[in-house]
Amino acid sequence: MRLLLVEDHVPLADELSSSLGRQGYAVDWLADGRDALHQGASEPYDLIILDLGLPGKPGLEVLQQWRAGGLSTPVLILTARGSWAERIDGLKAGADDYLTKPFHPEELALRIQALLRRAHGLANQPQLEAAGLQLDEGRQCVSRNGEEVQLTAAEFRLLRYFMLHPGQLLSKSHLAEHLYDGESERDSNVIEVHVNHLRRKLGRDVIETRRGQGYRFTGEGR
Repeated sequence: MRLLLVEDHVPLADELSSSLGRQGYAVDWLADGRDALHQGASEPYDLIILDLGLPGKPGLEVLQQWRAGGLSTPVLILTARGSWAERIDGLKAGADDYLTKPFHPEELALRIQALLRRAHGLANQPQLEAAGLQLDEGRQCVSRNGEEVQLTAAEFRLLRYFMLHPGQLLSKSHLAEHLYDGESERDSNVIEVHVNHLRRKLGRDVIETRRGQGYRFTGEGR
């Protein structure tokens, strides 16, 4: 899952980027509201974390313009401003959730997970489940019928994306756009390698190949 972090406090942004990276997210970081306005609307992000007190253009104006332009990406506001009036302004502008600084990193992680599930119609699940698989996002492993399977970081990122899009046909280029940040080299052949690794661990039929089109997650493994 690819996230955009818009935060002008560099130490916090570094801390969050590292933490989210360890959780298997690809993170692009921006510190200016004007840059965020353009990039948030032009890149395929799965979720945006947005500070309100930004240089260039205030975060609230950025959010308002995103929504006015039809951007539906989930947005989580991070801000030191804690009054009820400012929270209401953010929610009215189109924010999906609101977290006031200071906050515990685990709370941010859980809110991100909940927003991503909600965006894909899985809001009532305590953990990510699809096609008979249960994904433990904290430990980055998967289980089926009580049998736990360990995953590498790359396998975890790919399987999580598939499980959030069960039954959907996903091209290699689409997967690469959502699994790597803007600075990474996106080699679609690497996606094929990781798909094969998941098949060896979970069963040959867990991911279907549509030649010339991409992959479809079925969950029909062992």
